[in-house]
Parts: sequence; structure tokens; C-alpha cells
Amino acid sequence: MTVSYEAGSLVRSRGREWVVLPESEPEFLVLRPLGGADADVAGVFPELEEVEAATFPPPEPDDAGDAISAGLLRTALRVGFHSTAGPFRSLGGLAVEPRPYQLVPLLMALRQEVVRLLIADDVGIGKTIEAGLVASEMLAQGDARGLAVLCSPALAEQWQEELRTKFGIDAELVLPSTVTKLERNLMQTETLFDKHPYVVISTDFIKSPRRRDEFVRACPDLVIVDEAHSCVTDGDGQPGSGRTQRYDLLRKLAADTSRHMVLATATPHSGKDERFRNLLGLLDPELATIDLERQQGRERLARHFVQRQRGDIRNFLDERTPFPKDRLTREEPYALASPYRKLFDTVLDYAYEVVRDSEGGTVRQRVRYWSALALLRALASSPRAAAATLRTRARNVEAETPDEADELGRSAVMDTAYDDAGMESADATPGADDTHEAGSADPHRRRLLDMARQADKLEGTANDAKLASVISTVQGLLADGYDPIVFCRFIDTAEYVAEYLTDELADTAEVRCVTGSLPPAEREARVHALGAVEGRHALVATDCLSEGVNLQDIFQAVVHYDLAWNPTRHEQREGRVDRFGQPNETVRAVTIYGQDNPIDGVVLDVLIRKHEKIRKALGVSVPVPDSSDQVVQAVLEGVLLRRGQSEQLVLDGIGEEHRQQLEREWDSAADRERTSKTKYAQHGIKPGEVQAELDEIRAALGTSDEVEGFVAEALDALGSTRTPIDGGFTATTETLPNGLRDALTPDRKEPLPMHRDLPVPRRHAHLDRTDPNVRALAGYVLDTALDLSIEDSYRPARRCGVLRTNAVSRRTTALLVRFRMHMTIPGRAGPRAAVAEEAKVLAFRGRPDDPQWLDEDEVTALLQAQPGGNVPPDQARDFITRATDGVPALMDALNAKADELAAKLRDSHLRVRESAGQRVRRQLRVEPHKPADVLGVYVYLPIAVGGQ
Repeated sequence: MTVSYEAGSLVRSRGREWVVLPESEPEFLVLRPLGGADADVAGVFPELEEVEAATFPPPEPDDAGDAISAGLLRTALRVGFHSTAGPFRSLGGLAVEPRPYQLVPLLMALRQEVVRLLIADDVGIGKTIEAGLVASEMLAQGDARGLAVLCSPALAEQWQEELRTKFGIDAELVLPSTVTKLERNLMQTETLFDKHPYVVISTDFIKSPRRRDEFVRACPDLVIVDEAHSCVTDGDGQPGSGRTQRYDLLRKLAADTSRHMVLATATPHSGKDERFRNLLGLLDPELATIDLERQQGRERLARHFVQRQRGDIRNFLDERTPFPKDRLTREEPYALASPYRKLFDTVLDYAYEVVRDSEGGTVRQRVRYWSALALLRALASSPRAAAATLRTRARNVEAETPDEADELGRSAVMDTAYDDAGMESADATPGADDTHEAGSADPHRRRLLDMARQADKLEGTANDAKLASVISTVQGLLADGYDPIVFCRFIDTAEYVAEYLTDELADTAEVRCVTGSLPPAEREARVHALGAVEGRHALVATDCLSEGVNLQDIFQAVVHYDLAWNPTRHEQREGRVDRFGQPNETVRAVTIYGQDNPIDGVVLDVLIRKHEKIRKALGVSVPVPDSSDQVVQAVLEGVLLRRGQSEQLVLDGIGEEHRQQLEREWDSAADRERTSKTKYAQHGIKPGEVQAELDEIRAALGTSDEVEGFVAEALDALGSTRTPIDGGFTATTETLPNGLRDALTPDRKEPLPMHRDLPVPRRHAHLDRTDPNVRALAGYVLDTALDLSIEDSYRPARRCGVLRTNAVSRRTTALLVRFRMHMTIPGRAGPRAAVAEEAKVLAFRGRPDDPQWLDEDEVTALLQAQPGGNVPPDQARDFITRATDGVPALMDALNAKADELAAKLRDSHLRVRESAGQRVRRQLRVEPHKPADVLGVYVYLPIAVGGQ
């Protein structure tokens, strides 16, 4: 007959003790070794292997240690917890410690029956972590069964990596390049979303009507939408356009009122009220029309909306979050060399002719117009990009309508914040050949090829002053101790710049190039390989790295080689280094521009400088209004249609009208942003509430000081040599036991620097329980303490000990007890079983049959006791034997403590979900497993006086 074991039960099989996990069935047990990690989980069929109920073995009196070994075991146990007895089910198993301010969105989510949340924190604060915390907790609670992340294709692999490494969520990528393989092994009626519960999806891939409807039918019940502002319209979008399709997708997903949705964006209000309202309407339809000027409306919004700038959270709950103090920006002008100016004038003459040519009708004229703009932009970028553009057919040459020609041309030339073509192709050569045939016999094509040959001859610093300028700029940054990223608009330009920088910096720095021609995984690998290089380094990249990619631990400066025609892109570039985790207090940004290039001059004056002025005034960037494209196009039309002089361009006529309109819209958006910093400030969760939960988490998992002390003492006991450094210490790892050394991160620096505070450089360690090296050390200490077959020199922790100290006046016994609790948590698919663990040190004076229990403050003081005398081994063995023999007499008190902790755990879960409805209150159950596990017994004796 098969015996049923509840989740949390202790069983013995295969010669060791295991904890039964909630995923178990009577016929198949899922077990985690006692003291083991999730990676050690095993499955056992009770009918095929012997499984029996087990009790935790008492400590062996012959295995006594000292006070240090007792403390090591206690902290190792807490660091190793994967399911803590606090209000959150997921935090114990995460590989990231959230900052206190990052708990605010999580608390907001847990107070909603159906989570509808807009996280609109500033760039670099950590929206990915905040959304991931919500997702991991919802999945751990059973309130969500699956997860879909919708994002740009360029960020898909980063999202997948963040979910896997930080939150333990193994998601499949759903991209054009992966979908065929994913669909290959599906059952006849099965969708890939049925088969794969966790997915990261390209929003632009899934938005088409054919894919969208299938996804909406099978979509998981928890959705995270990255860069959500790009997925709503203001009603003016063209039917079938990318933005409209994305909005249609989100509206259909939001229409299911049982679906959890977390929207993330640093720019919730892009200057258009209707677009902002439509975004809020995805959370709650009433928010699309509610009066946000009234207190009632703002309170309604505060339940769903959290928005903080850096100043709001730099010192939150007296915990400092490090951001760079300063961003030093400067402009670096250059003047066109004579041969380059000559080609520029030739190209302007050509462009002037083709845009006035009406032959072939309106469609052909619009194709020629955008081809001319593409050519001008490529020529301003680099001679190599110009030559490639002159030899390449325009993307819109096959357009059948003027609107189609404009849409394709705009996506190739302009810098939209979220390109319909996807970031993967945004840096491709745009093409300027507007002929249908590619034959070189065509006079028009011969003219293009002749200009291409002229462009070829301009490569190098002799004729390209812009290239000479960037070489000088990068050399200066490297000399000042900065590793820069040079951002270019086109792939050809990036490769050109990287080629010449490599030659010039061969003896001083390593140079790499990353563009959209590489798959995302290779981009990331190339960046990290560069970061691992000793010494100075520089990266040349296109805007495939400008969004969402974290580069702050490798680079400290940004060089804008090409001006972006949308200043939001400039901010995105600089946000790759100016963000949380940047070790430097100061980051730099240099903008290179052509002082006699008419287009650069207007873009810089009208867009970039205005954007920087607003950012400095508000402390946050305000997105450029949509009309900025009209300004740039008006400038270009002035160049092309009126053939102004290339040396100087004056905004007049239609150009000045658009400029004034842009100024008005942008100033209005800045005023709204200034007002919203107070109007829409987060008031739904008070700092005191966060503090209460933070204190409970740290009490269960251990404080930073405890973790640092544990690491130092454990390494010392295992023979490592530690050397103090500023903010921590270094530790040799080569002399550690083989099992521990193999469990440490393989690419660690030797000796290993260990730091108290973030940010931590690559290949170093953080003195925090989430660091993989700290977790490996805790696992080793705990495993060896429970295994008496290991040599004593490899076992720094002991389960028992005797200590003489002035801290006690009579014999006092401390017990290290692990309480395991079986939880029944309500979820979407019904109640879900879970196991929670908590370690407590309980202490009493006197005999076990008449204990006088110490309160928590007295226990804390006892744990700080210092030894003051020796205890002979035979006496120590006698004291330990009497103490362990007395444990059964204490079980009633330990069981009462277990009941107390179970009630406290239930109360904490209800407290953080106080607004989430009655379902939680009715169905939440917490039952302690009895007897509790007594892991350690430690006897404290007073100092002997006069032979007593």
C-alpha cells in the first residue's frame, strides 16, 4: 500500500533525509535533500524504492564545536532557505535582493484581486526587476499559471536571461527565428502557448491579425508589456500601422478581466493626453475617462500606477541606492574637409533634381523624395554609409501608394522610438537607388555609382574630419579613465569607425563592434567578452544596443557619432551607462556634429539642446512630441525644394511654423511632467508599510552584517586568506576544498574581491545572500555540518558545542530549530500546497524539565557572547549529552512555538493582501509540521570562580 506524505514531511530514502515538496503525488515523490538546493531535487517512485518517514537526527555529542561554528550553521541555514516563512513566497529563491523601493510595486500588486499595474519609474531604476518580482510572486502563490513578456525583439534575449538568472523562470523565446522550431512538435490542436507556459515574445511578431488571435485565445494569465507607451494610439494612427496593431492586441488581452497585466515604461505620458488615457484604460476602463484633477480620481489611479524619479528613491527608508551623481555633457564640432564638402554639394544638386522630377506620378515622386533624404542622412554619417546607400535600392521602391511609400521611407530614414520594422533592422543601410532595374546601363544609376566611387575615396582621417574628431574624442576619454560606447546610426558607419579606431588604439585599448547584423545572443557575448578584457576598452555600436541593455558595469561614457533625429534616442543611449549599478560617480556624454552641416545644425539646436535643457531643469527626460518629425522633414524640404546653401540653413516659412508648434507642445508636455511629479506621485503604499515587510524579510533571511560575518568566519575556518580592501575584502579560493571551489562562479577573479555595497564589478562578489558565491559557501557549510563522514578540517560548522562566557550567570542552553510549515494558498486552479521554512534560536536557563525561556532581546545578546574559558572535552561531551537527552522534554514548548509562528505567517500573508478580497482569507491555511527539527544544541556556562 502506498503511504501518502504531505508537503514538508521528512522522509528517508537512498541513505539520506529528504523534504517532500508540494509537487509530489502519492505514486511519485518530488524530494529535496535536507539542507540541499533546488538543483539537487530528485523524483522517487515509492513502489520501486524504499521510502520511510524520518525524524531529524539529534546532534552527536562527540561532534562538538565552538561558538563560531554554531553561528556559521545558523546563518548558513537561513541563507540556504528557498521558501521562507515571510509574507512573500518567492523571495527566498531569488538570485537578486530587491532594493526597498522595488518592493512597492509588489505590495501594490498583491493588494489587487486581478493585478493591473503600470510601472513608470525613471530610466535605470529597475523596472525589469520590479516586474519580475511581481511575476515570480504571482507564480509562486499560484495566482498565475503562466507568463508572457511582450517586448522589442532586440530585448527578448535579455528578458529571457533576466527571468532565468534572477527569478528562476525558464521562458521560451517566440520570435520569427524560433517559432518554426517551437511549433514543430505540437499536438494537432495544441498551440505553442499551451505547450510552453513561460514565453518572451516579440510584440511586433505577434501583433499581426493571424498571430494575434491565436495568441489572445491561448495567452497565459499573466502578461508583462515592456515599453508599453509604444503600444497605444491617440486615435490618429493609420489602420494597419504597427502602433495600431499593437494597441489592438493589448486591448484584446485587457478585455479578459481575469488576466493579470503589468505594463512597464519610463515615458507613460509622451505629450498626448489621449494616448496616456488609452494606456490607463488598459488597466481599468474607467481610468480612460475619470477626472484626474480631482482627489478621488488620483486615488483611483494610485492603486494601479507607480512613478518615481531617481531623487524619490536615492535614499528610501534610509537605504542609499547608488546612481551616478553627474552626467557631464559636451559638444564636439567639426568642419567638412574640402573634398567631402564638394561631394556634399554634388549630392544636394542631385537630390534637388530628383525630388522636383514628377515623372511617374505621385508614388514615384514620394519614393524619390525619401531616397534623397536617405542619401543625405547616410552622407552625413560616413563615406562608407553613403557609398553603400548609393549602391543599394531604396526600401520603398516597390510601393504601390503614396502612403505606403511614405511609411516605408520614414521607417528607413527617421528615428522613431519603436520602429515598426523592429530594432533588428533599424540600422540597416537605407538605400537611395529609386530605379526598378539595377542595370548599370541606366544613366540615372551610372550617376549614383559615380558618386559612390567618390565617397569611397573619402575614407580616412585625411578627408573625413568627423572620423578624426571621434578618434581624438575617444583617446581623450580613455586617457581620463573612461571606457566609451560610440553610437552610430548605420551598420556601415559603425564598422567603418571601428576599423579606424582599432588601428589608432592598437596599443592603448581593445575595440569591438556590435550592430544589428549580429543575432542578439552574439551581441551580448561580444559585449561581455570586451568587458572581460583587462585594461581600457571601447565599443562601437548602432542603436541595436540603445534600448533596455545594461552596459553600466563595463562602460562609463557615451559618444554620439551620429545625431539621432529623435532626442529620446539620445537619452536611451546615455541611459545605458547612466543607471543604477554604475560604479563611477560621473558619466560622460559627447555629441559630435558638423558645424557646416545644415541638417546637423538644426537637429542639434531645435531638438537635442532643447531636450537637454528640459532634462536638467526637471531631473527627468520629457519625450519629444510627435511633431518633431515634421520639423525635421520641414528642414529637409527646405534643403531639397528650395536648394538652400549647404553652409547655413535658416528656418523660415513652413519650417519656422513647425518649430514654433514643436516648442509649444514640448513646453506643455514639460509642464505636465512637472505637475505629474506631485499629482501622480505614488501614495497607495506608504514607506512605513514597506519598512514593516522589509524588516520581516530580513529577519527571516538574515541581515547584511550577518551575511558578511558568516562569509568571513567560514572562509577563515576553511583556510582562505582574507585581505581588507575599501568596502570589503579579498579572499583566496585556490586553497578551499574542491567541492566548494567547484561550486563558486567559474569566471571569478583570484583572489576574489567581496564588496559590501552595490554596484559590484564583474567577476567580483557581493556580500549578500543572493550572490552565487555566498550561496555556494552557505550550501557547503550546511551540507558538511550534517555529514559526519567528512573530515573535521572540511567542516567549519558543528551542530553542538559548549562555551564558557561572562554573558551568562547560570547554565543556558540555546537550540537552533528549523520550523517547517505546510501552507494551503488559494490560486487560479484551486488551493495550492507550499512549504515554508524558518530558523529560530530559542534559549532557556536551567534544566529542560523546568526551563526559563529567554525573550528575543536576551537571545540576541546571547548570540553575541564571547568565550571566556576552556571546557575539557570530556566535560563538554557530558554537558551536550545531558542537553540533547533533555530535548524531548522541550517538545511541548517547541510545538507551541510552531503554532505561534504558523499563526504569525498567516497574519503576514493576509496583511500584505488586505485589499485583495475575501478569497485569500477563506482559503489560506497554515499548519506547522511537528515535531520541529532541532538542528543544533549549544550550552553556555558561566565563568568558573574559585573552583566552582
